[in-house]
Amino acid sequence: MPKANPVEIQKHLKGVDYPAKKQDLIQHAKKQGAAQQIISLLEKVPEDKEFESPTALNKALGEIV
Repeated sequence: MPKANPVEIQKHLKGVDYPAKKQDLIQHAKKQGAAQQIISLLEKVPEDKEFESPTALNKALGEIV
């Protein structure tokens, strides 16, 4: 799977209140019309992790791809 652009991911997460859990991010991205590629990437981040900021999320996404 090609790596999603962090700017594209954050575009679909605009307005998320951080800290945020994985399921909150997935729900928000779906509501914003994110492509399945972005949803799939978000589904791969650790279940038990809470992301403090968009930067923390981008770092986690970079580690799984």
